[in-house]
Parts: sequence; structure tokens; C-alpha cells
Amino acid sequence: MMEILNHILTPEFGYSVIRVSTPIVFGTMGAMISSRAGVFNIAIEGIMLLSALLGVLFSAVMPVWIALFLTLVVAGFVGFLLGFLSIKLKSDIFLTGIAFNMIAVGGTIFLLYLASGQKGVSTSINSKVLPRVEIPLLDKIPWIGEPLAGILSNHNILTYLSIVAVIVLYYLVYKTALGLRIRSVGENPDAAESVGINVRKTQYIALIISGVLCGFGGAFMSMGYLSWFSNNMVAGRGFIAMAANGMGGATPVGGFLVALFFGFADAMTNSLQLVTSIKIPVQLIQMLPYLATVIGLVLYNINKRRKAMRIKLMLEDKNK
Repeated sequence: MMEILNHILTPEFGYSVIRVSTPIVFGTMGAMISSRAGVFNIAIEGIMLLSALLGVLFSAVMPVWIALFLTLVVAGFVGFLLGFLSIKLKSDIFLTGIAFNMIAVGGTIFLLYLASGQKGVSTSINSKVLPRVEIPLLDKIPWIGEPLAGILSNHNILTYLSIVAVIVLYYLVYKTALGLRIRSVGENPDAAESVGINVRKTQYIALIISGVLCGFGGAFMSMGYLSWFSNNMVAGRGFIAMAANGMGGATPVGGFLVALFFGFADAMTNSLQLVTSIKIPVQLIQMLPYLATVIGLVLYNINKRRKAMRIKLMLEDKNK
């Protein structure tokens, strides 16, 4: 136990939590904005996986910032395509999203093979990574400066952008006319349409924004978290992001906090594998983030049912 605490109570562990939470935060924000508009983006996993590959392919032949921009354009287009199929052509959005996730798993391997002749890892592609950013003067703070700098400084620039995204989305959803339209469409599309809101346009915008946010998360996986693409490297983070959005009440701040919780579980997995005194199979340790997701969803649903029961009892007492 002491060896575990020695791993956790270090700046390096805090740094790891923030680092591994980044793609989950982006995915959670993507799930939040689409669910607010009443069009659930189930293709988060696939968009992130495709973006991770495109970040590698584009950055190998052009400057890294242009590569990131083009990756986000494609991710946003996938969000638009998901909207076109579900809103315009009336396909089931859940089945459409699941289909895209399945296509992305095999399609990325095929594209990687066409580009490099490899089917597993893009080691032969000379791709680029996005820069890290050091926060100046943070280590000069008395007493806590050095450990604080060890936790918060020298992250990939997309990690800081994920925090900015949470703030921007909070402002967008609650403080702007577009955010009001998105919330209105998600809560009652018929009522929104009756007051002149273009429901379809609003849902398209939400899905495009969702796709771009997922694109950021996927790009981080291969241009920040790692410096290459590997088969199925997103590893369920898109589904974890959807769970985080639900547990966070489809709010930017709530989703962000739950994403950090899942990031903590993921970082714990990496730390426990370094603790030699624990005689637990590695496969069981690697299950920890997904086990935390399942337990979190169970507790969330139990709490949701209890709240619904309390409301029902209150209404029955009021009617009496």
C-alpha cells in the first residue's frame, strides 16, 4: 500500500492524470454539445481514431499546424455527414454512429497500409508532433512552485486547449444565443421550431462542433500522447467520453470533472503496473479504467432512479 501511495503522491502522477485525461475531455465535450441538441454522436470513437491517423499522415507531408487544421476539417465533415444521414435521410443515429465506429477500425488499418505498407504501427512515416508549453514563473511560487510546475507545466498544447474548450463551451451553451437554441432544440424541438428556430440547422451545427472536438482528441493521441499511429489506439476512450458526459449531467464542468476521474483511473493503471509488490495479472490492472466506467454508470443510474422516485413521491403527496 505504501508503495502505491508513493507512486500516487508525486507530481509525476498528477502530470500523468492531466495528460491521459486530455482525449477523454475532448470526447466528453463533443458528446455534451451534440446531446444538448438532441442528436447523440455515437461515432466519437471512430472520429477520434480517424483523426489520429490523419494527424500522422498529414503531418508527414506538411507543417504540423496545417496538418492539425485539415484533420479538424475532416472530423467536422464526419460530424456533418452523421447529421446528413440521420437528420436528412432519417437513418437511426445510433446505428449510423455504430456503423462508422466499425468502419473506422478497419478503414484506418487499410489507409495506413496504403500509405506505408504497414498494418500495425506507423513507424515508417516521419510524422510530427505538436509542441509542449511551459508555464513561465510557475516554479517560482514559494513552497508549492516546483510540485505545481511538475503537475501543470510542460504539457502538450492540446492539453491546455482542452481546458480552454471546457470554458468556451460553458460560455457557448449558457451565455450565447446559439447555446440557447441548442438547449431549446435538445429539450423540445417542436417548441423551438414554433418560435422560429431552425431545428435542423442547429443540430447540424452541434454535430459539426462535436466532430471538431473529437478531432482534437484524436489528433492528441498521435501528435501529443504518442508520436505515431497504432491500430485501435483510441482504445475505448470515445465510449468512456460518452459515459463521462452522461455522468456529468451533459454539462461542460460536470463532464470535465468526470473525465478527470476516468483519467485518474487510467493513470492508476499505469502506476500499478510499476508496483512490483502487487501480484496481480497485468490484464486485470488494464481493466481498471473500463471497470471504473461501468461502476460509475451503475452509481449514476442508481442516483438518477432515486431522484426520480423522490420526485414521484413528492408529486403524489402534493396531489393528496
